[in-house]
Amino acid sequence: MATHVFLDLDGTLTDPKIGITNSIRYSMAKMDSPLPKSLDLDWTIGPSLWYSFKELGLGANDTEKAISYYRERYTDIGLFENHVYEGIPKALQMLKENNVSMYLMTSKPHNYAKKITAHFNLSKFLTYEFGSELNGKNTDKGDLLKEALNHFKLQPEDTIMVGDRKFDIIGANKNSIKTIAVLWGYGSVDELEKEKPNFFVKTPNNLAKTIIEMNN
Repeated sequence: MATHVFLDLDGTLTDPKIGITNSIRYSMAKMDSPLPKSLDLDWTIGPSLWYSFKELGLGANDTEKAISYYRERYTDIGLFENHVYEGIPKALQMLKENNVSMYLMTSKPHNYAKKITAHFNLSKFLTYEFGSELNGKNTDKGDLLKEALNHFKLQPEDTIMVGDRKFDIIGANKNSIKTIAVLWGYGSVDELEKEKPNFFVKTPNNLAKTIIEMNN
């Protein structure tokens, strides 16, 4: 039975688009590489900042500087330019009532993530909140999930990873963890299908039901 559920944050529990994309635009402008207003940055929601800035053409040294600029804005403003997806609190409450233990599993630094979950009253549902370090350690979901399994001495067959991007599915597959790909976030169906998740869920209203039915 999958009685332990790992939950991605950005694009799964909350929609952080405004805060993340505006902070990336701010950072690139400070780097004298302003981005066109028409450039779609939705793909930056989910992966680590190191990945996103590399994809935007920055080298390793410039990426470190760009991340420091990003955090200038994100820490003060962007963090709460965010909202919880409709239906998520109800889904988490239902899982809690069915004795499912939930853990945050995000590539975002845990010190930011914990402020977000506390602000939006989500932390009360979570047994533990896993996130990366500010220096980039554990931005890979595979590494982070491995740490979580070891920390709580969990067996992969007792767990599920829920996320909206391929990084969530890839990381779970590395650890033999079952996966649910959600379709209300920022990963396309094509992106997710390539990684072969065990289940797809279209709306938050169906999330708890899917997990509970997996255990029956």
